[in-house]
Amino acid sequence: MRIDKYLWCVRYYKTRSVATKACKKGHIKVNGVVAKPSREVYPTDKIELRKDQVIYQLTVNDIPPNRVGAKLVDIYRTDTTPKDAFAAKELLKYSKDYYRKKGTGRPTKKDRRDIDDFYEEE
Repeated sequence: MRIDKYLWCVRYYKTRSVATKACKKGHIKVNGVVAKPSREVYPTDKIELRKDQVIYQLTVNDIPPNRVGAKLVDIYRTDTTPKDAFAAKELLKYSKDYYRKKGTGRPTKKDRRDIDDFYEEE
């Protein structure tokens, strides 16, 4: 089975075209080598994919016949992603909290003082 189709079947990507684009950008490696979308995947292959600032690591257990339900995904892959990869994602989420929303304009004088106070506390 093609790598883009496999990642779509085991629900890492919402559509197959999104999986194909991720392959073309070099976000997916099979056995340590950057994979093209047409790369064939076999059982026991190690896949590394970068999605949402997290590098997922998984092992192919079996090839699904077609897209499977979320409850059946574990039959076809083993997720070996370390827990600290998800912790980094949480830290990234917290670092974005103090940024201003798009379209709110320039900071007011009060906003500027609040930002300065925030940086002085650290």
